[in-house]
Amino acid sequence: MATSVLTRTAAKGGSFLLESPRPEDVFTPVDLTDDQKLIGQTAEEFVLKEVVPHIKELEEKKPGLMVELVKKAAELGLMGGGVPEEYGGAGLDKITTTVLTEKLSLYGGFAVTHGAHAGIGTLPIVYFGTEAQKKTYLPKLATAEWIGAYCLSEPQAGSDAQNALTRAELSPDGSQWILDGQKMWITNGSFADVYIVFAKVNGEKFSAFIVERAFPGFKVGHEEHKMGIHGSSTTPIFLENCKVPKENLLHEIGRGHIVAFNILNAGRFTLGASCVGGSKQVLATASKYAKERKAFGKQIGEFGLMKEKLAEMAIQIFAVESMVYRSAGNIEAAMAAAAGSGDKIQNTMKVLEEYAVESSIAKVYGSEMLDFVVDEGVQIYGGYGFHEEYPVCRAYRDSRINRIFEGTNEINRMLIVQMLMKRAMGGQLPLIPAAMKLADEILAGPSSDETPEGVLAEEARVVANAKKIFLQAAGGAVQKYREKLADEQELIGALANMVMEIYAMESSLLRAQKSAAARGEAAAQAILDAARVFITDAAGRVENEARRALAAVHEGDMLTTQMAVLKRFAKRAPVDTIALRRNVAAAVQAQDKYPFEGK
Repeated sequence: MATSVLTRTAAKGGSFLLESPRPEDVFTPVDLTDDQKLIGQTAEEFVLKEVVPHIKELEEKKPGLMVELVKKAAELGLMGGGVPEEYGGAGLDKITTTVLTEKLSLYGGFAVTHGAHAGIGTLPIVYFGTEAQKKTYLPKLATAEWIGAYCLSEPQAGSDAQNALTRAELSPDGSQWILDGQKMWITNGSFADVYIVFAKVNGEKFSAFIVERAFPGFKVGHEEHKMGIHGSSTTPIFLENCKVPKENLLHEIGRGHIVAFNILNAGRFTLGASCVGGSKQVLATASKYAKERKAFGKQIGEFGLMKEKLAEMAIQIFAVESMVYRSAGNIEAAMAAAAGSGDKIQNTMKVLEEYAVESSIAKVYGSEMLDFVVDEGVQIYGGYGFHEEYPVCRAYRDSRINRIFEGTNEINRMLIVQMLMKRAMGGQLPLIPAAMKLADEILAGPSSDETPEGVLAEEARVVANAKKIFLQAAGGAVQKYREKLADEQELIGALANMVMEIYAMESSLLRAQKSAAARGEAAAQAILDAARVFITDAAGRVENEARRALAAVHEGDMLTTQMAVLKRFAKRAPVDTIALRRNVAAAVQAQDKYPFEGK
């Protein structure tokens, strides 16, 4: 079992809006152990040697090929990362499973298959299964003797999972559950052996069940014709008088939402890590092509607008990677702190819920970053990018689903704010006192800002002020709408965008400062430049969202006053981002890959 040395207590979920940790307090890729790097290297080599050569056959759904590759990966221990060692798994910690997920995500079809099996198809039993259920299923899932799948969506119930129509009734003799209904968009549907199925007991109590493919009344539908991820299997599932042993109820009757939501939190975080892996592959491909392709007597990579694209791709990957590993460090520290005290399931649920905001951020920001990267990849390839024979075309198609599954990005934006407000009202996150304190500060008028000191000190001030801008906008929104804020979806969307940008800005800042402290400013120059560009641009996005939010909440003289306050908080020195992007582009082109790996 690979572990990292975590010498601090985990930051509370959402606390980044109120606290300013030191660079040494956050986990970054530079902190990965040799064991963790080795596992990542093993996973990457497996995909490059065993999966990539078969992409064309996988895209054409060659019978049995994906199952064969999953089983091969399992032989190397790549499919049982989340399964405890006592049940035949690798028992990897959160950070190591994050590395593993990232490195297995170079090809979308395999990444999705892995996530559905080793993630949402297995973890419900790891977290919520009885001892008997774990002994029955986990050893076979860990070795991929059996492959897992997760069945939540229905034709009329996607993100609105609790509106499911699938029913579960106890048989007259009380020995088994009878399930009836249909599930849609089931990844691994055509070849899985074990399915986590959600149904309503007596049509009312939302519950989870472990259903085997061999159970009577279980039927798999035909493959769906999808826009992308052609290498993965996606089918409907039909349950017609499906007989499930009574002991295969997972967790408790009426507590299926606990299983679903906590697993989705884990899945959302994992999806963010997966997007990092996919985007790095596209950047490397695009950088190499920019050297091969010539126009007007030059390599196209020599042109400024091409350099700008490569740089921005790397900068956005850097921001998401920084967030993902920072969150992984916090989750792992919280899991370690909770181990050995109290009920293990309750502890796990508490930790997953604790970082639900960060998990949704990873999902939304990661999927939108990947969409940006693949889009720019196609643009760098030009006409060839639109051709099926070139890898960026497939990556473009494969990327799009990430903004839809594991809860759409719109749903997740709503959740980010709702979960923050829930934590605030419950007293776990002192957002309300912070907003009140800020209101007093605003009334007191401008104060002289302290002179910034140290590496990226000006950027640190910009990040601190971005947090004030969020509190200003959110405080006004809550004050005006109170419990009806949930109805103001556009406003919530603006607030969620600010929250995400702040987490990305600060994660990038802290990682760059940590890298400079470890390696020296000269050696870390490209990473410092990336952080400066990202923070400068993200600060502009925060300001724009705040303008939108404030104008929706205030009017007249109050709006004028609020805009003046925003202008004060948003004040920042101009930065030559063109020159800084050129430096980042040079770092990309020197290696023809993402330049901040492990830094």
